[in-house]
Amino acid sequence: MSAPIVTGLLAYGMSGRVFHAPFLSTNPQFKLKAVVERTQKKMAAHYPDIVSYGSVEDILADAEIELIIVNTPNFTHFDFAKQALKAGKHVLIEKPAAGNVAEIKELFDVAHTNNRHVFGYQNRRWDSDFLSLKEVIESGRLGRLTEVSLRYDRYKPTLNVKPFKETKETPINGIVYELGPHLIDQAIHLFGKPLTFDKFITIQRELSEVPDYVNYRLTYPAGLVVYLTSGLLIADQLPAFVAHGTIGSYSKYRCDVQEAQLDKGMLPTDDAYGVEPVGMEGKLVTVGADGEKAIEFVPAIKGDYTNLFYAIYHTIRENALYPITEEHMAWQMELLEA
Repeated sequence: MSAPIVTGLLAYGMSGRVFHAPFLSTNPQFKLKAVVERTQKKMAAHYPDIVSYGSVEDILADAEIELIIVNTPNFTHFDFAKQALKAGKHVLIEKPAAGNVAEIKELFDVAHTNNRHVFGYQNRRWDSDFLSLKEVIESGRLGRLTEVSLRYDRYKPTLNVKPFKETKETPINGIVYELGPHLIDQAIHLFGKPLTFDKFITIQRELSEVPDYVNYRLTYPAGLVVYLTSGLLIADQLPAFVAHGTIGSYSKYRCDVQEAQLDKGMLPTDDAYGVEPVGMEGKLVTVGADGEKAIEFVPAIKGDYTNLFYAIYHTIRENALYPITEEHMAWQMELLEA
């Protein structure tokens, strides 16, 4: 095996603690070396060998680090990623990777100039519930698809405790940029770039300044329509994944357990990691040639965000194609910016 990829985190908040450090520290393909902690030095309590830098400039000056993970607030992603690329680092950027199409294309240009990679962090491609939907669609058991609905709903009537997330003065804000990228990326992963799309956003929570509801309608060849919906005032959540085809329908609630498990300290190497609880299976209804309906409950595939990090390793060390391509990231930005 080639040498591990020496990696640095730009923050150790929730995302660093839950979505990055557990994978980098348990995967021999990576060496988690450093973090940026401007004030409180918290990471050493869990990772005693970590190097804690006081600024982004300091961590970028560390010549050993090859990969920088940009997991800071949305409005900083573009500038920090650009700085890291110019410093000769590969970058893994949390969603949204930039603020608009022009910025994401500029990042690609800077990466190509410096012979480095820009990776989009789209972990929800490896959610157990989404993998189950994908498997059913690809199996052909629904026939030709006619309508697909992807939802990401929450019930959060109160404003975020972080004021910068709730002000219209802060760019790249609101549910479109927080949850929209997950839905858009999943649609792109399944179906590619839409032929056309419509977008509706509104504000529903009291005193909110930023959009907290969004709906997209995407059209594809052969009459397929895909709906993407996310809201923050959904008290009784609907199935997050619904697909209809000429010979069947499939529905499933959002049940992936990885975030909750990681938040409680479970490592991705644990046998129980990513395994959905019994009773949350997807429902598949198919219609036979005789017109009779058959109902089947389909167990979910094990979810595992580790696969995203495997893909980064193979791209950097073996020049493999990263599954979230530059085209995918540009298409996503087009829908977010619209």
